[in-house]
Order: sequence, then structure tokens, then C-alpha cells
Amino acid sequence: MFRPLALCIGLRYTRAKRRNGFISFISAASVLGIALGVTALITVVSVMNGFEKELRARILGMISHATISGVGSGLGASEWQAAMSSAQGDSRVVGAAPYIEREAMLQGQQVAGAIIRGIDPASEPSVSQIAGQIKHGRFDGLKAGEFGIVLGQELAWVLGAQVGDRVTVYAPEVRATPVGAMPTLRSFKVVAVFEAGMQEYDRGLAMIHLQDAQRLYRMGDQVTGVRLKLTDLFQAWHVARDLADQLGGLYRVRDWSQENANFFEAVRMEKMVMFIILSLIVAVAAFNLVSSLVMLVTDKQADIAILRTLGLSPREVMGVFMVQGSIIGVFGTLLGVAGGLALAFNVERLVRWLEGVLDRQFLSPDIYYISTLPSDPQAADIIATTVVALILAALATLYPAWRASRVDPAAALRYE
Repeated sequence: MFRPLALCIGLRYTRAKRRNGFISFISAASVLGIALGVTALITVVSVMNGFEKELRARILGMISHATISGVGSGLGASEWQAAMSSAQGDSRVVGAAPYIEREAMLQGQQVAGAIIRGIDPASEPSVSQIAGQIKHGRFDGLKAGEFGIVLGQELAWVLGAQVGDRVTVYAPEVRATPVGAMPTLRSFKVVAVFEAGMQEYDRGLAMIHLQDAQRLYRMGDQVTGVRLKLTDLFQAWHVARDLADQLGGLYRVRDWSQENANFFEAVRMEKMVMFIILSLIVAVAAFNLVSSLVMLVTDKQADIAILRTLGLSPREVMGVFMVQGSIIGVFGTLLGVAGGLALAFNVERLVRWLEGVLDRQFLSPDIYYISTLPSDPQAADIIATTVVALILAALATLYPAWRASRVDPAAALRYE
């Protein structure tokens, strides 16, 4: 059997009882330091993944995976129907719905600005989750010609409006009257209130029927564009590019990542910075490993000298102590990965338990949109954490092992 001498001696030293208890304590502290660093890194990154996943789900509950819009002001009936038919012919598209999106001023007991989105209630559930986010009223209350409106929860609170109340919508369109130019306005009845869990939509979005929006904004049979839902949201960019080529460049096709590029880029950057900062915990533990191995080399100088006189080369001596340091690093990393996964999968239960013990709520739903602590451990992050920890541990063994290889046998054995 092939068993390198340096590996055998390194394993023997690892199992042997140390003469100096302090060195054993430092070694144990190094293992625990690496384990705690890896545990913290996996847990924090998993929680950040969970928040990103939760935010993505809430955003995509209100917007579409991709949109087809006109290069100019809008799409005529024949244009958007042709674009919608072409998109539905793609097997990666599972839903399509026309929409109108314009700005308006709403007046109830108070006045507030908002985005008005005209939708087709029959096809809208195929591209968004709005029907499942209704808190008060009924989504099917949106009927053509009845001028019903669905408000975000915070927008309804600002306007002082409830289901059954009426609000006046002022469109940025001017109409000529015998007394001069007048703004376009229409009274709408609140038929439902939704809660998306995102301030951008709860505070700034209202929905009306597509035909009512066309009448309010005097668009005739035009729409702003067509919203699409895809089988795989992470393929949205590729689908958007293919649809743009298929439509001959006559339409503008955008995906959800482009529409929210700044937000998701900020989340990605924050995650990267947190990964780098928390990696410093593992680096500190690696410094403990350096001190542990340096003291071990000092303690084992006589043994090193004997091994050198028996014919062990400096490289093999270096390998002995690299094996020891690597074993400590591997054991600490594996312990940290196990602890990190256990904590990441149970962090929400742990938070609830702490809230019960301390009798306080950390994430109050009255203040925070996300009142739980979501966690989403991903294999790529766990592998990256493991690799970083192992590399830092391996680098920490280089100096002590090199110092061991430089021990002079004669000087070490002079007073033995």
C-alpha cells in the first residue's frame, strides 16, 4: 500500500497526546475558530439568499417576467395581438396579458400620486399573483365600463379610502371644453385592496380595467404592451432576446432583471461584501492555527532533529507539519459546514424561540415588510465557503512547516 512517510508521521503526531497542554488548547481553539467562522459565513449568506428570494418573489408577484412594448407611444390592437400571439407560440412562455401603465393623481380624503395600471382581469392571473394578494374586496369586481379600481394597501390608507368608497383619478391628459382646457378626470369605485409586501407597489400602484384605462387616457384600442410569464424566470433574458429577434426589432422586449437591475445588483454587491467581511473571521482563526503550529514546531524540535538524522528530508519534514495543519483545517471546516447547515435550515425556528424567551419580536410586521427570517442555503455558496476556509487553513500551515524544515539537528540535540 502506498503510504507516504510524511503523511504517516503527520497523522501519528495528530493522534498523539501532546506534552504541552497549552498547545492542545490552542489547536482546539483553532478548530473552533474555523468552525465558528464557517458556520457564521454559511448562515449569513443563506439568510441573505432567503431575503433575495423573498424580495424576488414579491417583485415578480406584481411585475411580469418579460414585457413587449412599442418603440413609440403604444401598440395598436393588431400589433399587440400579433405580438401576444407570437409570444404564446414560444414553449417557454406560459402566460401573456395586455396592459396599460400611466401616471395619475388620485383624490380621496387626501391626494396622492400613483401609477395606474390597466389590466385584463381574465388574463392578468396568468402573468401575476395579484388575485392572491387581495386583502379586502374582490378582484373580479373589476368590470369594463363600471370604473372600478384596486388600490395598494398603503395607497388606500393615504387616500383614506376603503372598499366601496369612491376616488377621483386625474389623468395627465387635457381635453378641450367650452370653458377652456380641462384635465381629464373620472370617479372610480374602490372594489378591492391588495398587499404585495413591497412599498413600491402597496404605496404607488392602482389597477383598473384595461378598457376603462383606454377610455381614461383616450388610447382607443391601443395598449402600452404585453406582459409575459415564463417557465423559467432565470431564462428571461434569453427569451426576451429571442422574442426581440423573432419580432424583427419592431418591438421593445425587456425582462425583469433589466427592469430591476439596480436593485438586484445592490443585493448581489451586499452579499459579496458580507462574504468578504465574514471570511475575515476564518482568516483570524487561520492565524490561531499559525501560532498553534509554530508552538508545536518549537515543542517538537528534538523529534524533528531525530527524524532529520534518520534521513528525512527538509521537504518531508515540511510535509509532516502541513499534514497536521491541514487536518485541523479540514476538521474545523467540516464541523463549520455541519453547524452552518444545521443553523441555516433552522434559523427561523431559532429566532421564534428567542422571541419567546425574550418576550419581544425582532421583526415586527408593523415596521418590516418581511417579518420572518428566511433562509435559502445554496450549494454554490457552501462550496465557495468550504474552499475559502480550506485555502486559508492550507496557507496558514506554510510558514510553520517551512520553519520546521529549517531546524538544525545539531543545534536542536545539543542540550538533549
